[in-house]
Amino acid sequence: MSRTIKVLLAEDQSMVREALAALLGLEPDIEVVAQVARGDEVLAAARAHDVDVALLDIEMPGMTGIEAAAEVHEELPGVKLLILTTFGRPGYLRSAMESGADAFLVKDAPAAQLAAAVRKVLAGERVIDPTLAAAALAEGANPLTDREREILRAAADGSTNAELAKALHLSQGTVRNYLSTAIQKLAVRNRAEAVRIAREKGWL
Repeated sequence: MSRTIKVLLAEDQSMVREALAALLGLEPDIEVVAQVARGDEVLAAARAHDVDVALLDIEMPGMTGIEAAAEVHEELPGVKLLILTTFGRPGYLRSAMESGADAFLVKDAPAAQLAAAVRKVLAGERVIDPTLAAAALAEGANPLTDREREILRAAADGSTNAELAKALHLSQGTVRNYLSTAIQKLAVRNRAEAVRIAREKGWL
């Protein structure tokens, strides 16, 4: 008899998480041994339950699924990482792969496809939504530097340059320069458009 695959589910929406757990629980060789609703609880749960595969949503409180994946990949390299998201954005796919993820699927994929992906990543395969893979190749790499992304994220709430400078411990001139460069790279007119475009592409 083949051994049971132990799975961790990280998803902040309880109804979605419970539905996924129920669907995977129908598989004879898969057992959901841990569920968390926050990204910053993933590593501890993965370690405590000795999981084989972690299924991670991207948008979660505490830490994103991509950040959690990077943390688990570094601390527990034997755990396979599957990003499951509503947001089929090419930039997210690139970030997920860079963080060590083994699979990237959108949530409207059939349940059978999800179970198959769990088995495939455990067997050493990489599973990527084909439509998303094609879009990521067409989109190209994220042109923004880490600092530009940090400042755009901080600017998303409408903070002034002075407020951003204080929060990020930079001079106002430095903040202005980074914002200006980001706006030029994204070929938009202002910071609000830069934030919107970068978010849509999954670059923030």
